[in-house]
Amino acid sequence: MVLHSRVCAVFVGVLVWLLLGCSLSHATQDDIDCLKSIKDSLEDPFGYLNSSWNFNNNTEGFICRFTGIDCWHPDENKVLNIRLSDMGLKGVFPRGIEKCRSMTGLDLSSNRLYGSIPSNISGLIHFVTTLDLSSNVFSGEIPPALANCSFLNRLKLDNNRLTGSIPPVLTLLDRMKTFSVSNNLLSGPIPSFNASLTAENFAHNPGLCGKPLDPCQSTSGGPKTGIIAGAAVGRVTVAAIGVAIGMFFYYCRIAATRMKDDDPDGNKWAKSLKGEKGVKVSLFEKGVSKMKLNDLMKATNSFNKNNIIGSGRTGTMYKGVLEDGTSLMKRLQDSQHPDKEFSSEMATLGNVKHRNLVPLLGFCMAKKERLIVYRFMENGTLNDNLHPAGDANKGMEWSLRLKIGIGAAKGFAWLHHNCNPRILHRNISSKCILLDADFEPKISDFGLARLMNPIDTHLSTFVNGEFGDLGYVAPEYAKTLVATPKGDVYSFGVVLLELVTGEKPTHLSKAPESFKGSLVEWITQLSNEGKLQDAIDTSLVGKGIHNELFQFLKVACNCVLPPPKERPTMFEVYQLLRAIGERCHFTTEDEIWMPSDTGDVNYLEELIVAREINES
Repeated sequence: MVLHSRVCAVFVGVLVWLLLGCSLSHATQDDIDCLKSIKDSLEDPFGYLNSSWNFNNNTEGFICRFTGIDCWHPDENKVLNIRLSDMGLKGVFPRGIEKCRSMTGLDLSSNRLYGSIPSNISGLIHFVTTLDLSSNVFSGEIPPALANCSFLNRLKLDNNRLTGSIPPVLTLLDRMKTFSVSNNLLSGPIPSFNASLTAENFAHNPGLCGKPLDPCQSTSGGPKTGIIAGAAVGRVTVAAIGVAIGMFFYYCRIAATRMKDDDPDGNKWAKSLKGEKGVKVSLFEKGVSKMKLNDLMKATNSFNKNNIIGSGRTGTMYKGVLEDGTSLMKRLQDSQHPDKEFSSEMATLGNVKHRNLVPLLGFCMAKKERLIVYRFMENGTLNDNLHPAGDANKGMEWSLRLKIGIGAAKGFAWLHHNCNPRILHRNISSKCILLDADFEPKISDFGLARLMNPIDTHLSTFVNGEFGDLGYVAPEYAKTLVATPKGDVYSFGVVLLELVTGEKPTHLSKAPESFKGSLVEWITQLSNEGKLQDAIDTSLVGKGIHNELFQFLKVACNCVLPPPKERPTMFEVYQLLRAIGERCHFTTEDEIWMPSDTGDVNYLEELIVAREINES
């Protein structure tokens, strides 16, 4: 079974490379024709497309400047994402979109599109990972063919007029993380998805039943026959993209499902390392007891899935109890560096120490596995504290939020300006900022981006189905995938917005229901309307700290300015926040030297004045 799974994985990888290679090499004219077809097939009452989509141009990359279009590279006419949300567009689903063969994201939400979703939709959006058709007027049934969109992990169909049942074959989409069909006219039992879905994802459908909604009443065999027939129809549609390829993917999924059944603890990879238990863990701190891989196995119950406390693009984090205290173990995802190169990188990171970085205790290499050991942080992540599950009334005091913002800024500034060469984080979010017993912020995952698969291109990101949380991604990085210090500043700016607003980067609670954008887009809209104060967390209002809150909010807004050159450096962010926090007396002795390109204190004062003049 293991061999069969590996053969499936290798074949799928090669197949995707071949399919994408073919589509990208012949994409340019097809992508132009694709956008022409979309423009011609949709009514554009507000002129968003008519004013921006000008095809009287033959320069390479000209379509990349169109409103709502992201390209694989700014100098190539190859569409990566189409984002046409909330433009008032009218018409049926634009079938000409099938010519955008290299597209991985499609957002047509909050328009006035009607008619049915094409039954052969999997043949129109070949490699899409994100599909958002929410808040339109689509009717008819959800096409079972969506099950053939093998890489789909975000599917939003809420706020339409869809009828019928949810096709059970959609549960074959094992990459699915987001699925929403609320506010439709659906009925029947809810299939059992692997993703963690809540009642909100299915709410306001008159006939839906089953977890997470109310249980279904007992029924005769008739509906079951209909479900089986629907599943059969879903499988038949595989022929739309080739029977052989479709059946191969299907059987690979079946094999993967069986593998899960054979691996209830989710640690078959760890059990395969039995012969490696004597491998030593290379340590960086003298006070830590010597340990071997066997000690890590015991501490995590052989890396049992019940010990998982988080996962992301860099890997999976496990909580383990060692003899000398509790630690975190991280299994790196897809690190394919040779042993010597990996050891060299780890040795470098082991020497990077700062009070606002999570202490790196050691690492271990066994076969192809790469494991890292961190010091455990008692109070979890900033994300868990800002957005606690099931406890909406629990709030963090402002002084604590400010302390965390300043400490995290100090850590990131130290990575950017004191390390030689500088270390870019590339994956900053409230999940990578951990809090110790005293709620001192500690940055995790620093330097790990360089330890990932060296061929970490559009393809690997697309196959994994995520760029991390898109709410944190700087707009220029989403287009070029080139990491820069100002990209880190943007991501940290989103974290600062989380601290002062209490909102998540996406799925906002205070924004109007019709608003489908990100936290940054909402803040921008409020700023343009002169209502920026409305963004501040209501639990912080009326406590005599309005001036501090507004200054903090302005620093955050400067960090997320669209042009990278207009954003401050990470050192400037730290100094600006430190100035705000001086009255709270919790800033410590400065551990960061003043970069030569920022001058003295007078420069900082001039910077603040200049920014205030620009904003007024």
